[in-house]
Amino acid sequence: MTTPISPSPVTEYRPEFLPAYVANGVVGLRVPRIPQIDSLAILNGFAGIDGASGAEGFARVPYPLAGDLEVDRVSLKTAPERAQLREQSYDFGRGELRTVFDFDAGDVRAELEVLTFCNRTMPMLVLQEVRVSVSRACDVVLTAGVDTSGVPGTMKARSTRTRGTEQQPVDGSLRWESHGGVGLAGVAYVTELGGVEAECSFDENELAPLATRYSFRGRSGRRYRLRQIAAVVSDAMHHQPDLQAVRLVFAGTERGFDRLRAENSAAWDEIWRGRVQVDAPSRWQAMLDAAYFYLQTSVHASSPASTSLFGLAYWPNYHYYRGHVMWDIEMFAVPPLVLTSPDAARSLLEFRANRLPAARHNASMSGYRGAQFPWESSPRYGEESAPGEGAASAHEHHVSLDVAFAFSQFLHATHDWEWGRKRAWDVLADVATWIVSRGVETERGFEIHGVNGIAERQENVDNNAFVNMAAAVALREAVALAQPLGHVADPRWEHLARTIFLRIDRNGIRNHDLYQASEEKGETPEAAAGLFPLTFECSPEVERATLEFYLRLADKYVGAPMLSALLGVYAARLGDRERALELFERGYADFVIDPFALTTEYAPAVFPEQPVAGPFTANLGGFLTSCLYGLSGIRIGPGEPEGWCARPVTLPKGWTELHVDRVWARGRPLRLTARHGDDHAVLEAPCQS
Repeated sequence: MTTPISPSPVTEYRPEFLPAYVANGVVGLRVPRIPQIDSLAILNGFAGIDGASGAEGFARVPYPLAGDLEVDRVSLKTAPERAQLREQSYDFGRGELRTVFDFDAGDVRAELEVLTFCNRTMPMLVLQEVRVSVSRACDVVLTAGVDTSGVPGTMKARSTRTRGTEQQPVDGSLRWESHGGVGLAGVAYVTELGGVEAECSFDENELAPLATRYSFRGRSGRRYRLRQIAAVVSDAMHHQPDLQAVRLVFAGTERGFDRLRAENSAAWDEIWRGRVQVDAPSRWQAMLDAAYFYLQTSVHASSPASTSLFGLAYWPNYHYYRGHVMWDIEMFAVPPLVLTSPDAARSLLEFRANRLPAARHNASMSGYRGAQFPWESSPRYGEESAPGEGAASAHEHHVSLDVAFAFSQFLHATHDWEWGRKRAWDVLADVATWIVSRGVETERGFEIHGVNGIAERQENVDNNAFVNMAAAVALREAVALAQPLGHVADPRWEHLARTIFLRIDRNGIRNHDLYQASEEKGETPEAAAGLFPLTFECSPEVERATLEFYLRLADKYVGAPMLSALLGVYAARLGDRERALELFERGYADFVIDPFALTTEYAPAVFPEQPVAGPFTANLGGFLTSCLYGLSGIRIGPGEPEGWCARPVTLPKGWTELHVDRVWARGRPLRLTARHGDDHAVLEAPCQS
């Protein structure tokens, strides 16, 4: 496997840049040009009340890798304008961020090199190393600690002593309550200074942020190293999170900084074995590597609360959907993870399985049976948390169908029947039961009225194509999986799947009953999305007519979130390589922004009025899904994996091959190869060296 392509180093930082995003699926950091003083942190599963809407959402935690540098009494924290970035660079291969900057204290200059990463093997730990050199002899104070400033919430406890032991295993710990008193988080940290004997002191002020200060006389030509290991724990994982954070920091200290860094690097080596590679101009490989990195950095097998539309990448320029879990995760994030990181995919599905009671209540409150998963799911209980009056949540009912689809894809891909019996069947069966209660049988077939689909129109429609196609898929999958999971399917499920109503004419499947291309958001390819990434089956003639029709409208749609990344697949399936390349350019490449190859929610050139926010999981996951499934023709199902690829391979113009060194299928590592012009892609056991 070749080394993944990291973004070019940043040497000039501009105010409009989105900060670098460093995460491991449990802890997420946004790290601007001065990592110690400007950064913020999000913790998976830690919830609070959103100040604007009053709804539950994710909550910031105190920044666990804060610090300061004071040179001859001139402080970096109080004079950040004296800092000049020299370089900030990712190492995607190791999951690390390196920041180098100068600090001008008048007649002395300090150079700082900061290494930041979130550990994958001990996922509650975040680590930082600060290397400092000075241009002449001077008084130096290096500080490391935990910064609470600007974080909504209240410090409930703070300590620089660890109760129950005579040892001093950590420098300090705190317990933080989120705004609204919803959640608790614990932070603990330990520091180590190398290269000089220094006077060490702790800020004992119980109202102040935690801080450890090292004071010493700096000398020119020498380099000093301050290392910091911090643990961040939410009450979603432990009811005394600050005490558990102390324990985890101690365990991390026992392993040591260097070993933790090596283990983190090895974990990323393993992740990158699932890298999607293309024989194409290198810029496409760079975009694929960035998409893969940001997806994998936002999920972890230990994540207690799935992931959000932006992972753990909040920044105060936008609401970031308050960290809610939405349908985009099951439709665009789970599919690539199923084949590359099935343990992480399972953790996302566990969130839905654990919140099934809330989905049942949600259905009951609307007069339905079974489970209706919410449009915007809260982190703690999985309850509906859409802001305001819930205009979308009242009629956006395809979430349950997307959830069921993701569960079925995971089960077909893994054959993890034991997990399926314990965790998946109730979800599949309850969604099927909800479908039965949500629709109505008429002389035309089984219909679902008064819904909204992907287009999110102002007015509801009857028989939205994506909703009805997803319902048919969910019902058929429940039938197919009942026997291997030890159950008997309700005979109505197969009947309703077979009789689902779709409006079909010479232009293929139309978006809904009274659909007109000129209507509000009529260009949205909802019916095409029912074909891919959903797996609704129809005749080749209907499929071709459907794709041709919505591709004629693509110029009006491209640049919008989610489905833009799929448009290139639709063109490729029609054999139009030039159009496929053009639509991948406009439908994905135009969303990727400097300096860190972040994928935005909206294409900035098409929607300049929208906030620039990223990395947007639906778009980057859509691009990975398009390449891994759409272009290769993989369709996961009950048959043997070697038979999952049945479509002719058409790649965008200038692309000759797509391959993955390792995908997981039924617990076996397989190699995927999709060469342009072949009758089908190949999934086979990798060559043994």
